[in-house]
Amino acid sequence: MTEPIRTLDDQDEPALLRDQFRQLLRYRALLVTGVLLGLLGSGWLAVSGDDTYAATGEVSVRSATSDPFAAGASADKGINIGSERQTAVSDAVGTIAAGTLARQGDSVEVGALLSGLQVTNPPNTLVLKFAYTGRTPEQARARAEALAEAYLEIRRERTEDSIDNMIDGYRAQLKPLTEQRDRLAEQETGTGGGDVTSARANLIVAISGLNQKISELRALDTTPGYLNKKPVAPQHPTGAGLPLLLGLGGVVGLALGLLMSWVRLVFDPAVRSTRELVRSLGAPLLGTLPRERATAGTLLAIGHPGSRLAEEYRAVAFRLAYDPSFAERRRLLVTAPRGDNDMARAAAANLAAAFAEMGRDVLLFEADLRTPSLAGDLGAAHPGRGPRWATGSQDRGWPADSRANVDVPGSGAFTLVAGRRTDNVPRALTSAPVSRIIAEGGRPGAVVIVLAPPVLSYADAVALVDRVEGVVIVCRPREVHRSDLERIREIIGAAGGSVLGTLLHPGRGRLDRRARRKAPRDGRGRRPAVREPTAPRGRYGDPEMAGRTGDPAETLGLRTVDDGRGGRNSAAGHR
Repeated sequence: MTEPIRTLDDQDEPALLRDQFRQLLRYRALLVTGVLLGLLGSGWLAVSGDDTYAATGEVSVRSATSDPFAAGASADKGINIGSERQTAVSDAVGTIAAGTLARQGDSVEVGALLSGLQVTNPPNTLVLKFAYTGRTPEQARARAEALAEAYLEIRRERTEDSIDNMIDGYRAQLKPLTEQRDRLAEQETGTGGGDVTSARANLIVAISGLNQKISELRALDTTPGYLNKKPVAPQHPTGAGLPLLLGLGGVVGLALGLLMSWVRLVFDPAVRSTRELVRSLGAPLLGTLPRERATAGTLLAIGHPGSRLAEEYRAVAFRLAYDPSFAERRRLLVTAPRGDNDMARAAAANLAAAFAEMGRDVLLFEADLRTPSLAGDLGAAHPGRGPRWATGSQDRGWPADSRANVDVPGSGAFTLVAGRRTDNVPRALTSAPVSRIIAEGGRPGAVVIVLAPPVLSYADAVALVDRVEGVVIVCRPREVHRSDLERIREIIGAAGGSVLGTLLHPGRGRLDRRARRKAPRDGRGRRPAVREPTAPRGRYGDPEMAGRTGDPAETLGLRTVDDGRGGRNSAAGHR
């Protein structure tokens, strides 16, 4: 089935996203490469990386208190858990832990020891989690425990040092008061005055207050905290395992592949979608040809029962038949953008067969005079005159003696004007006989299809556009560039023609590519198209019958006769 005419209206956002995603999936090699790179990288990390083990211990931090069971006593009194966390990873704790480990036979530098330590604090708690990552389970356990105990030890030392400093300060205040009390006691003994007694009593009260504070400091519980969870040797190494690493590597590799595909898509000059094809060429999409193995080696798909490719050609022919631009003159030029012209050759032959099925008098004109091959590929019979273009007479030579009849099994027949190698191609294509043959499309019920070389490789198609006008471009979607289509549109428009539409060829399949690789090269080093010639059938395909009935073109009423004035007219026009 043919696709509807593509418009230039903007699509909705979901449709654009789907289209872009389909375009990214075109570069399957890049996607597979990205996934393989991700899997290889994750596998290398899993295999080459050393196993590490993590041991965890939990320390509950508390402040010094005189009576922890008293009403209103708070364990977090004066504790800043953020400062405690910084203390836990300080060099002071690392120095004490390194000394402990050295006595156990594990000598390690402070910096190296602290590099494997991670201290965290669960929210709304006074708990510090000491997690240490080591090369062996026992090393991780021993170092985590040493660091936790070192933290408790340094916190205890700092608390005790603070108490001792405060006691020393109170004692410094107490000493002059005691000496003054003793002096007042001596004066009171000698004089017995009331003022001395009152001053001595005040000193005794002050001394008693200082002694009470010293006693309270000495009674404080200086326990810095508790090791709630003692570190144990881990049984399994830390980090992601091989399955998880491979999964993560696959996801990262897929993202890398998509990124590479997107970069490739941005800088890809080829047409990326049918919408872009329609916009660049300025013409509708006539159809997309399917790839099928049944007709992989043949030029004509029409005539093969059950062929999807043949049905697509028929649909395109019907669409062209009811196109006002084509129905007015019924002349069609089929060409490719550049390079290999096999796809245009197949399209021209099948469209001719499809129009013949519709009851039209079809003339297929091969304007490829550089590498002509339609006669051999279609199995057509022709007189076989000299291969040189006759310049002395308009009545002899190519194209007058190159007409042949092609029988399409079960579909009818059409006339082929086969091309011949010519020294002066421009002169041959602009000659009067060629113009008269192309003009036969003006007869009622007649269709002329002209097969021209690639429009961007040679100027042959441009020389015929003013007499044919309607052009169909046959291209492979992944081999044509946007700039080529825009240039084709400008060239054909400047030559006085118009692009009726484009036909997307499925491209070379695996069997076709294999056959082309095995095909021998010609004298110019090029591989010819690999096809299976259709065997001539029936009355019109038999060379012997053609010789008995005369020019096979007479059967379709396309025989040209001399009008007595040195020109040639179509016999059908004088019926």
